This record gives sequence, C-alpha cells and structure tokens, in this order.
Amino acid sequence: MLLLDNSAWSRRDRPGAREILMDRMRRGELAACIPFLLEAGYSARSAGELKALVTDLALLPRVEIGPDVERIALLAQSELAARGQHRMAAPADLLIAACAHHSGHGVLHYDRDYDGIREHTSLEFASEWVAPAGSLR
Repeated sequence: MLLLDNSAWSRRDRPGAREILMDRMRRGELAACIPFLLEAGYSARSAGELKALVTDLALLPRVEIGPDVERIALLAQSELAARGQHRMAAPADLLIAACAHHSGHGVLHYDRDYDGIREHTSLEFASEWVAPAGSLR
C-alpha cells in the first residue's frame, strides 16, 4: 500500500503519471491520510472542484494519524535539525512520511523531500516516484 502525496496526485492529468495513478487505484494500492487530503483540497480552484475531489478521494482507504505518528514526525524533524536540514521537508511531508513509517506503507510522490527524509532520518518507508524526477513539469 502507498500513501498518496499531493505532488503525485496533482499531476494526475499528465501522461505517464495518470496511467500509474489510475492503475494503482484500480488495484487498491493507494491510501490517503489527512495531510494529503488537506493539501489536495487546498489545490482545488473552486468549491465545486473541492466537493468533487473530496467525493473521489473518499473512496480511498484512510490511514489515521494519532499520537504515535505525531511523535515520529517530531522526532524526524529533530533529526533533520541536528543536521541543519529541518527546512528541507515540509510539515505535511514529515507527517505523511511518519504515517508511512508507522503503518508500514510507502509513499507515492513527485517530491525530493521524501528521499531526503529517508536519507537523513531514522524513518523507514518505501519512497516511490510517480514519474522520474524532473520528467513532469
């Protein structure tokens, strides 16, 4: 199972990314957590688009964020700060990565933050790009 990040979801209309996202959705391999849902909603351009988006994404399994995930995200941020890298990963990305680590899931993204989180913290999760870095603009 892979948690969705908005960096992948927001590119769902681009060739290459669209096929991967739709195939993984059909196979039931994608899940959502609240930071992703909030980021996706923030990207909506109207109330109607937000409503349609929420309806579509409600079909995905949800992975909840509780106190353990919060603690893991704060620990990861502290580990990054110890290296002077605490601004390399957005708060939502740290929460999604912590959720993936805690649940044993991976993250489907188009964002270097996840590779940095894996490299510079103790979090362990599969980091999967929806398309090769730099190939989608």
